[in-house]
Amino acid sequence: MSEHSEKLTKTALTPSTHTTPPAKFSHGVKKGNILQVAGQVGFGPAVEGQAPTPVGPGLREQTLQTFANVEAILKEGGASWEDAMMLRVYLTDTAHFAEFNEIYNEYFAGLGEVPAARTTVYVGLPAGLLVEIDALAVLG
Repeated sequence: MSEHSEKLTKTALTPSTHTTPPAKFSHGVKKGNILQVAGQVGFGPAVEGQAPTPVGPGLREQTLQTFANVEAILKEGGASWEDAMMLRVYLTDTAHFAEFNEIYNEYFAGLGEVPAARTTVYVGLPAGLLVEIDALAVLG
């Protein structure tokens, strides 16, 4: 590394639709052309003075809202679904796997190059939440 190389700035991303995270993390972080979206859940758009509230209660509503929340962070960082390299999906119930795949396939039907995806069962989401998704995007 030469003495003239510049250190890339790391920028936290919080779209207007999102509340400030409850702990020391960001909804998304961009550094250079890499954008990492933190795990998002099916909370509806932020309302001033109110705690985040899940949409739903069904898997479809929560999944579509979760996708919208991930997409808002991608957009905030200048990216789109086309830039997504990988999505990690956490479900609270193995019985939701088939329904989730249907919703996923519908949602991304028009996407040219779909991201690599990994689905994992995750049992530790707060009450009422059925799905969490994070994403890694590379711009350019």
